[in-house]
Amino acid sequence: MREALAIGRTLPEAYHRALEILREEGEVTPCPDYNTTQRELSMTMWVREPLAEPMISKLFIGGYRELEQYRQEMLDGILDFEIEKGNWAYTYHSRMAPQLPFILRELRRNPESRRAVVDVRDWVHDSAEGNENPACLQHLQFFIRNGRLDCDVLFRSNDACKATFMNAFALILLQQRLAKELGAEVGTYTHRANSFHCYERDFPMLDGYLRRIRSGEEITFDYAGEWEELMAEARPEIAAAVEELKNR
Repeated sequence: MREALAIGRTLPEAYHRALEILREEGEVTPCPDYNTTQRELSMTMWVREPLAEPMISKLFIGGYRELEQYRQEMLDGILDFEIEKGNWAYTYHSRMAPQLPFILRELRRNPESRRAVVDVRDWVHDSAEGNENPACLQHLQFFIRNGRLDCDVLFRSNDACKATFMNAFALILLQQRLAKELGAEVGTYTHRANSFHCYERDFPMLDGYLRRIRSGEEITFDYAGEWEELMAEARPEIAAAVEELKNR
């Protein structure tokens, strides 16, 4: 499979470059599991300053409410109750959260450690015959180098138009949370997707993203002092919606 690297100082810069590369260089390949085709390549996004503004891209599905809900799902487990109700087999949070104390202990024990790995893939469940929802996120690895906490993540599969930005944004905030616990600065963020793809039905969306990237229009927002406040304002509405789901 074709390999690609998208580098940016900020998350939107790297993400937008990744979208351009996918559109220009991605190969159209069969996707028989979903009875469609996809544009696909292997992508590594490297973000040099993950907390640098602007942090928010306009090129994702949803707005500040959806991004805040996803942040809470990933970092705080607000939908983990769906597992207990039998609706879901897992959430990313349910698999990551029990391992984070080890990450903190290990990096406090040895800041130069290469062992600070979170495994999200559950080999037994995700390889089971008939499982239609194996985890896309496979693992995270954290390194402290020169007093900065770097984060490398691996996805086996990543929907470029509909998932990648939200995935990366939430994982960068997890990186920030752990860095604060460790008394470290936030270092680089590396986002690897072995299959970075766009399904055929979303080809027009990818084309539209590319036009906006190249138009010169403003396609980013600041997080601090802008979307952070909007996302905070959305929390009561999200909490009410989650409570309604719990009571169904």
